[in-house]
Amino acid sequence: MYLADIPADVLARAAKIRLVVFDVDGTLTDGRLWYAEDGHETKVFHVHDGLGLKLLMANGVQVAIISARISHPVALRAEELDIAHVYQGQSNKRACLDQLMEALALAPEQVAFVGDDLPDLPPMRIAGLAVAVANAHPWVSEQAHWRTRLGGGLGAAREICDMILHAQGKTAVEQERWR
Repeated sequence: MYLADIPADVLARAAKIRLVVFDVDGTLTDGRLWYAEDGHETKVFHVHDGLGLKLLMANGVQVAIISARISHPVALRAEELDIAHVYQGQSNKRACLDQLMEALALAPEQVAFVGDDLPDLPPMRIAGLAVAVANAHPWVSEQAHWRTRLGGGLGAAREICDMILHAQGKTAVEQERWR
């Protein structure tokens, strides 16, 4: 199983996480922007990722979204998943993350940030666990503590959720719950 291949230092970081923050385009989606003839934007989210986010929240790990773009489909998906911390139109993701950590009284080592491109580097640099998805820009991957096997929008978020639950000793409880 892939969880057995995760480096011990990454698992140690993941064990401390109380908040996981996700970028959207390229991380929770595959990064492509889809526009209908009428100009409306659509996005595709992976159902496995959604359940992973719900499992994190059910196990006491908060989830947040910080995106530079503003998108109605993101608001709809976040509402469907009961994600309370959704910040769109954030050109300075680091400042947004700083404010969120202060509001939640969390230290950087209790926060994971998941990204794929250059605007994600500033918040990744302060996060206790910086994760790049498999299809991240090489400059982002180089600075991450860990890189997923799966790409953004293709199960990468679920992979991260599973890894954090594993690091926090909650995998067996979740597996038993679904028997």
